[in-house]
Amino acid sequence: GVLSHLETLEARAHELALKQEETEQQEEKLARLKARVQELRLQRDELRAKVDLQQKRLLGKEGVMTSGVPDAAQPSDRAVLEWKIKTVQAMLQVFYLTGISGKLTKRGVCFCISTAYEGTYLDSYYVDLIIKPAVQIHRHSVPVFIPLEQLAKKYLQTDIKRFLSVLSDHLNAYVGRRYQADQLQEHFSDHLEGTLQRNSLCNVLAFNYNVSGKKETFLFSAKLLYGDLCRSLPTEAIISCTPDAPASLSEKTAAHSDVFRRVALHKAFNSFSSAEES
Repeated sequence: GVLSHLETLEARAHELALKQEETEQQEEKLARLKARVQELRLQRDELRAKVDLQQKRLLGKEGVMTSGVPDAAQPSDRAVLEWKIKTVQAMLQVFYLTGISGKLTKRGVCFCISTAYEGTYLDSYYVDLIIKPAVQIHRHSVPVFIPLEQLAKKYLQTDIKRFLSVLSDHLNAYVGRRYQADQLQEHFSDHLEGTLQRNSLCNVLAFNYNVSGKKETFLFSAKLLYGDLCRSLPTEAIISCTPDAPASLSEKTAAHSDVFRRVALHKAFNSFSSAEES
C-alpha cells in the first residue's frame, strides 16, 4: 500500500513537473512574441509618420501648382485621384507589418486582414474598396455582426488607415474570444456541466463548471460580458454557486471572477486544475 501510494505521488510529481516546464516554455514564447509585436508596432509608427509627411508634401506641391491658376483654389480631380493612389500604396507598406496586406485593383484596392490569437493564426477577412469617385466598400467577407457600416461612416472618407486599424482590432478581438471558447469546450469539457452558451459575436458567454473535473454537487455558474468589442478579455465576470454550497466555495467566486478578467478562458481553467492538484 505504501509503495503504491509513493508511486502515485511520484507520477503526480512528474506530471506537475511536465506541466510546469510546458507553462514556462509557453511564457517564454509569449514574451518573445510580445517583444516582436512591440518592435513591429514601433516600425509601423515610424512608417505612418513617413506616410503622413509624404501626404503633406504632396498636398503642398498640389497647392503650389494650382496657386497660379485663376479659380484654382481646389486641386483637379485627376490630382486628387493620383494622391489617393499614392496614399494607398504607402499604406500597403505600413499595414503589412500589422497583419493587414493589400493589392491594387482596377477600381481601387483590396485589403486582407489576417487575424491571430497569442501567435496562433486564425482567419483572414477581405475588404474591397473603390476609391473613385469616392472611397466606398465594394464587397467584403467581414461577418455581419461586426459593426463595419458604422466604422465606414466614421472613418472611411476621412482616415482609411484608422478605419482599417479599428476594423482589425474588432476582428482580432472577435476571433480571440471565439478561439478561447472553442479551446475551453475542446480541452475542458469534463469541467463543464451542459453546453457553453454564446452569441454570434462571442461577447456574452455563459456556462456551469467545476474545478476538479469530477461530478460534484456544488457547481459554479459563470457569465462573462465583453463590454469592449476590441478586447478578447471580459470587462465583467459574474460568478456564483448554489445557495447551499459550503462557505469555502462561495469565497472562491471573487477569485475566479478576477482570474477570468485577467487570463484567457482556457488558461484560467489550467490554473484552476493546477491549484486543485497542488
